[in-house]
Amino acid sequence: MSKGLVVAAVHSGSIAEEMEIEVGDRVLEVNEEELNDLIDFQFGISEEDFTLLVEKPDGELWELEIEKGPEEFLGLEVETVSAKGLKKCCNNCTFCFVAQMPKGMRPSLYDKDDDYRLSLTQGSFITLSNLSEEDLSRITSLHLTPMYVSVHAWNPEVRSQLMKNPQAGKLPEQFRRFAEAGIVVHAQIVLVPEHNDGEVLKETIERLGELYPSVQSIAVVPVGLTRYREKLTRLRGFTNEEAGQILDQAEIWQKNFFNRTGRHLVYFSDEFYVLAGREFPEISVYDDFPQLENGVGMARKFINEIESGWDLLPKEVPERSLHIITGTAAQGLFETWRKRLMERIKGLSLTLHIIRNDFFGLTVTAAGLLTAQDIAQQLGDLQGEEFLIPRTMLKADEDIFLDDLSVEWLEKKVNGKASIVENDGLAFLEHVIGYSLEVERFE
Repeated sequence: MSKGLVVAAVHSGSIAEEMEIEVGDRVLEVNEEELNDLIDFQFGISEEDFTLLVEKPDGELWELEIEKGPEEFLGLEVETVSAKGLKKCCNNCTFCFVAQMPKGMRPSLYDKDDDYRLSLTQGSFITLSNLSEEDLSRITSLHLTPMYVSVHAWNPEVRSQLMKNPQAGKLPEQFRRFAEAGIVVHAQIVLVPEHNDGEVLKETIERLGELYPSVQSIAVVPVGLTRYREKLTRLRGFTNEEAGQILDQAEIWQKNFFNRTGRHLVYFSDEFYVLAGREFPEISVYDDFPQLENGVGMARKFINEIESGWDLLPKEVPERSLHIITGTAAQGLFETWRKRLMERIKGLSLTLHIIRNDFFGLTVTAAGLLTAQDIAQQLGDLQGEEFLIPRTMLKADEDIFLDDLSVEWLEKKVNGKASIVENDGLAFLEHVIGYSLEVERFE
């Protein structure tokens, strides 16, 4: 097995570039200590003076002595978190989304990673069920924080049943160790009707809340079910009434936590409010938006960003026609703003396209889970006009949809010009009017 970490990128003008480190080189040691993973690497290069042992592709070894200032960065990125590869998921969760996917998607979507190092460096949610005592000791002794953990249920028996892994029942002990070590945890609960809701959910949220300030946030998201569930446990989604009941209880928890901690602590994803037909909570309920990437508070943040730039919008623009693409969950939100924008700005024509998720099934409503195929089939011929694609539909570092088709492919299929819009209300307004707004960005 190869040792060390392979260099994936070298930043222009960086120390790494000055030292002639190149993409494809392999960093073997930091300060004469064998480099096992990204954690070793980050700790080693955090010093102002350190030594790297670098192996060139032809096998030549370079020993580099590096000095850098407190605010300087080495300026290189590595390919993976570990020379031994990522830690894989050893669960077989009843609600696993990967198990519900058809063939032909982006290859990375079939990976079932469960690596605490990715949780630390990228905010990926992990289950802790594959951690050894050595791993746990390393997290606590090195104070690797924050950690993002998929909890689902506090009750050991319920959690083990949900995840089909007896090791999953160790979570309460693991969380207490994290709390004692001062590790910050952001928790996630995928809520499944008749499995971990009701009294199970109540216990889970209350036990997690008792571990504040170690537990800094608890996100509750509804189970996602696709039409590809052959030979899997039969599950259902929440009804509108059930979603409303959950949000009624949510307000009580949030009020109690706020009175005790100064934070609302538990946050419910936007899907619950859409399903229940409720207005999104005020921005203060989301505190500092600790789980925005989990779909918690995205709608409220988007609304506030639009409102912050509203008074700067022009009264009129040259004739401008745009097509807005989104999923069924955001229909109400975008229909409201489409109407308001067209009433305010003369010369603006906005057409809203609500795309059904025929690929995954109609119960999947989030825009981020739409495929290029469904968009192409439902848009038709745009006759050269511009259409807006939210960044959330695409792979983080590429203009590729979930079904491994590109934005360029979609442009050709619908005969239109795509503009990719960041997940930001001000960015949306700027694309609508065609120029930048001079306004302070929402924090």
